[in-house]
Amino acid sequence: MRPTKYLLGFVMHLAFNLVSSTMDKRGCVDFYDPAAGGGSMLIDAGGGYGEPLNVIISGLSSPAVLTYDGAINYARAIGFSEECFGLHLGGLMSANLGDGDGWVNQTIEIRQDYGSAGAGTCLESLIGGNHFRIFVQNGTAADSGALFLAASKEEPLTENHDIVPDGYDIGRNNLVTGAVGRTSYGGVKYSTIAQNITGLLAAGSDGVNHGIAQDGIVTLLTVTII
Repeated sequence: MRPTKYLLGFVMHLAFNLVSSTMDKRGCVDFYDPAAGGGSMLIDAGGGYGEPLNVIISGLSSPAVLTYDGAINYARAIGFSEECFGLHLGGLMSANLGDGDGWVNQTIEIRQDYGSAGAGTCLESLIGGNHFRIFVQNGTAADSGALFLAASKEEPLTENHDIVPDGYDIGRNNLVTGAVGRTSYGGVKYSTIAQNITGLLAAGSDGVNHGIAQDGIVTLLTVTII
């Protein structure tokens, strides 16, 4: 019976090491380049076109920021909130972050709240403004835990929420401006630093939705709860 006991112990030890190895990916890197795993920095907007993933919240951020509820609370701290009455109009978009999960629908869409986390996003739905979609890099092939955001500024409802001219760069810049430094919401205080990265996203309008050119800059945000 002893060989069986030793074999069982060896198998359990091996399984523990495999699980630990997978878990250790979290909190070790800012993100993994989606292209390295067959993914893309353009989300699928339909019709063969995409929208840029132009902001990344680093996997080295405080773990609580990288959860569903934590991301929403952080969004409220930087001037955004959930959609009006929690209702999403229009189709969902998907992204392939090269993490082994293939094309996955957005986790949530967040809109500018015009100073009111409760009702401000209803105003954004009417008059337009900034918004972003969140995608999580958490597949077993590249589990950084990073949040990839597709940010843009959109037209009012009367213009069918089309993206404004230069709206991808404007949306990214507005989001980053509101995020950098110290912010807070719901008793949670954040400190955010930003770094611009080139080489992940090709500049220009090739394959980009609405034919709107963007500058190819992706801003990496590292968010620390203080």
